[in-house]
Formats: sequence, structure tokens, C-alpha cells
Amino acid sequence: MIESVSTMALAVWFGILTSISPCPLATNITAISYIGRKVERPRLVLLTGLLYTLGRSLVYLVLAILLVKSLLSAPYISHLLQKYMIRILGPFLVIVGMFLLGLLAVGAGGSGTSDRVMKRAERMGVWGAGLLGIVFALSFCPTSAVLFFGSLVPLAVKSDSGILLPVLYGIGTALPVVVFAILVATGAHYIGKVFHRITRFELWARRITGIIFIATGIYLSLKYIFRLL
Repeated sequence: MIESVSTMALAVWFGILTSISPCPLATNITAISYIGRKVERPRLVLLTGLLYTLGRSLVYLVLAILLVKSLLSAPYISHLLQKYMIRILGPFLVIVGMFLLGLLAVGAGGSGTSDRVMKRAERMGVWGAGLLGIVFALSFCPTSAVLFFGSLVPLAVKSDSGILLPVLYGIGTALPVVVFAILVATGAHYIGKVFHRITRFELWARRITGIIFIATGIYLSLKYIFRLL
């Protein structure tokens, strides 16, 4: 029971950490502000944030479900994962932790969102936020890619959870976005201050998570690969 709760909490935490990583955080604020500036009523800005969140979360959810279900449904792959997952997990966590600490780097790709898409979303008004959410989610930044493919997917495969953990991850990615939508609706002058604080929090949260990943990975490697514990 405790293991299940901690696993679910991890999925939510990975989602939150994904959403407040520098690249996704900047695109989240840009998207909501871009659409929200054309909305006359503040309450509709909140709706904009919710639609943007829905679009983004759905992409993460669908990708995670497809990946996890595919891995678990293939008999040979599923058998290998069940047999060797605990051994693979140790070195894998160490590598992911090194990425989170900045010891390893992933080359960033393009923005993935053209001016044409932004303008089309603006013409769609509030509903365009959903389109931006989908496009931005598909444009994985290095940190968000590591957290999604390197943390959530292995966790879901190990827990044999093809739906619940992806759903919780999607909820985690949604929480910071809704907060910023509320800030845009109530007073844009708060955004800079909150952005600065969240950026500082993200830095330490990512470092702590990376250290925990490396420590856990070393422990699992020593126990299940080298049989030293």
C-alpha cells in the first residue's frame, strides 16, 4: 500500500517537475499570456489555462499509455522487462540523475512552434489554447524529455500501470499551468516574481531529485548487479 502511494506520488512529482523546468515553464507562461491578452474577461483567461493544460496533458497521457501498453503487451519484451528490469533500473537511474544534475547534456531541438501556429491559435481565441498545449507538449525540451521518457515511462512499466500513472503525471503537469493562468487573470504583475521563485525552486528540486536518483541507482546496482548488499 505504501509502495503504491509513493509510486503515485512520484508520478505526480515528475509531472510537476516537468512543468516547472525552465523550457516548459517559459512556454507555458508565453502561451497563456499570448492567448489571454486577447481575452476581455479575466475568467476566460482561467478557461484558457485549463484548455491549454488539457491539450498538453492529453499528449503526455496518450504517449505514455501507448509506450507503456506497447512494452507490456509484447510478450518477449514484457518477459525481458520483468526479468531484468530491476537490474536495468539501477544504471538507468544513475544516468537520468546525471542528466538532471547537468552532468550530462542533451542537445536541445527547435522550438517546434511556428509563428503560423501561434497566429492560428490566437485567431481561435480561447479554444486556441488547446492547440498550443498540444503543440508545445510535442516539442520536448531536454529536461522534460528525460523526465518523461527516462522517469515516468520506466516507473509505469515497472509498476505495470499503463493508465493510472500517466494520468497522475498529466495532472502533475497541469498544476503549475493552472496557477499561472490564475495569475494572468488576476494580475500579470505577479508573474515575474512568481516565475523567479519557481525557477529557484525548480533548480533545487531538480538537483535533489537527481541526487536521490543517483543514490537509488547506485544502491540497486550494488544489490542486484554486483550482489554486494
